[in-house]
Amino acid sequence: MSELNTTSYAILSLLAVRPWTTYELAKQMDRSLHWFWPRATSVLYTEPKKLVAQGLATVSRQHTGRRPRTVYQITPQGRQALRGWLDRPGTGPTLEFEALVQVAFADHGTKSQLLATLASIRQQADARRQEAITRAEEYATTGGPFPERLHMIALVARFLLDYTELVATWAAWAEQQVPGWPGVAAGDGAPVAADAFQPARPKHR
Repeated sequence: MSELNTTSYAILSLLAVRPWTTYELAKQMDRSLHWFWPRATSVLYTEPKKLVAQGLATVSRQHTGRRPRTVYQITPQGRQALRGWLDRPGTGPTLEFEALVQVAFADHGTKSQLLATLASIRQQADARRQEAITRAEEYATTGGPFPERLHMIALVARFLLDYTELVATWAAWAEQQVPGWPGVAAGDGAPVAADAFQPARPKHR
């Protein structure tokens, strides 16, 4: 199992739910994994073949009418490998956020550049937040495509709702700070927000 990585196990996890064609896997990844493991989509056409080569999945050719379909299905050995992976707690979250790097070093540019970056972050955050809310409402009312797994989906949904709210709230806060600054350079005398270094109060503890 040394050749398997997190992406391998992510796809194996989807195969443990049900058999999929590559197209169906792509759709499901867009619905779920892209929120917190987007790299799985980029290797979608190679990773299932690796699972088959290791005996963790099977591949079969089927037809829907005259249209051929390639269907991947997990094997008992694959389920055993998946349980072994779940027995090893994974690493915590890491943040990859290009626009935040631009914010961190915006003092080498202009105030208007910083404001434009913050506006873009807020707009994207609002869109992601609304997407998360819409998806959560779907699960709450219909149970989604896998209602038997709703107890697990709910744990991830709560994280995504809180995370998207965090980014949207921060972006709106940051946008309120900068307009009153005389400039962004080190010597321009921009004030430091009084609440900037105060930890947020936990919501759910």
